[in-house]
Amino acid sequence: MRGAVRLAALLRVRPLIIGLTVVAFGSSAPQMAVSLQSAFSDNTDIGVGSVIGGNIFNVLVTLGLSALIIPLRVARELVRIDIPLMIGASLLVCLLAWDHQLGPFEGMILLIGLLAYLLIVLRQSGYGARHGKVINDPRPRQTGLLLMRLAAMAVGLALLISGSHLLVNSTVVLAADLGLSERIIGLTVIAVSTSLPALVTSLIAAIRGERHIAVGNVVGSNLFNLCGVLGLTALIAPQPLSVSPNALTFDLPIMLGVAVLCLPLMLSAYRITRAEGLLLLALYMAYGLHLVALSTGMALAERLEQVVMVYVLPVLAVFIVYTALKAWRH
Repeated sequence: MRGAVRLAALLRVRPLIIGLTVVAFGSSAPQMAVSLQSAFSDNTDIGVGSVIGGNIFNVLVTLGLSALIIPLRVARELVRIDIPLMIGASLLVCLLAWDHQLGPFEGMILLIGLLAYLLIVLRQSGYGARHGKVINDPRPRQTGLLLMRLAAMAVGLALLISGSHLLVNSTVVLAADLGLSERIIGLTVIAVSTSLPALVTSLIAAIRGERHIAVGNVVGSNLFNLCGVLGLTALIAPQPLSVSPNALTFDLPIMLGVAVLCLPLMLSAYRITRAEGLLLLALYMAYGLHLVALSTGMALAERLEQVVMVYVLPVLAVFIVYTALKAWRH
C-alpha cells in the first residue's frame, strides 16, 4: 500500500489511477491463478464461481467494511466512467454465458474489453495531468527511488499472492471433505479466499485515509476479474468453461444487480456512508445464508428467496430510483 501511494507521487499520477490498475490487478492475481488452475484440472465450475462470488464479495464486503472504517469519498470520474464500465462488463459476461459456456471467442471479446478499459484509464491519467489534478511531489524523479518503490510493491504482492495460495489450497481440501459442490466451493470458499488480498488492501487504504484507492481497488479488481481472469482462462483453457444453470439464473443476476447497486449508492453525494456500508454487509449476509441453506438442503433457502423477491428487491428498487432522482436534481 505504501509503495503504491509513493509510486503515484513519483509518477505524478492520481492515487485513483494506481488503485484502478496496479493495486487492483495485483490483488486479483490469486484469482487469475486459481481460475487457470481449475480450468486445466477440469474444475471449471470452481473458476467461474470464484469470479462471480469474488465480485459480489468485493462490492458488498470490501466496500462495506471499508466504509465502516471511514466514509468513502468517490471520485466523479469513477461514477461517470468506471462504474458504468463495471456494469457493462457484468452484463457482457451474462450475455456471453447465455449458452452455458465461455469459449475462446468469448474470451477474446473479454480481453479486448480489458484492453479498451486500460486505454480509458490511461486517458483519464493524462486528463488529470493536464488539469493539474496530481499529487504535488517536490522531489525529483530519481530512477533509483522509483526502482525501490517498484521493488517494494513487487515484494508485497509476491507475499500477498503466496499467502493466498496457501489459504486457497487448504480451504479447497477442507470444503471437499465437507461434501460441497464445486459451484458452492467457488462462490464461497475460493471467492472469499482469493478476494482477501483486495479486502486487506482496501482496508489498509481506508485506515491510511487513501479513500480513492480503497474504492478504485474494488472497481478495478472487479473489471479485471471479469475481463482479464475470465477472458484469459476461457481463451487458453483446453475446453470451454461450463456455466451451470444455477449460476446463469441466480448467481450472475446477483452479480449484475450488485454492480448496478453501486451506481446510485455512489451517486448519493459521491460518498459511501457507514450506514450504507452496513446495508452492503447485510446484503452479503443474506446471500451467504442462502448459499449455506442451499448447499445443505435446508428449507431456509426457499424462504430466503421469497423474502428477497417480495421485500428486499422492491426496497432496493425504490432506493435506486430515489437516489437516481436526487442525483439528477442536483
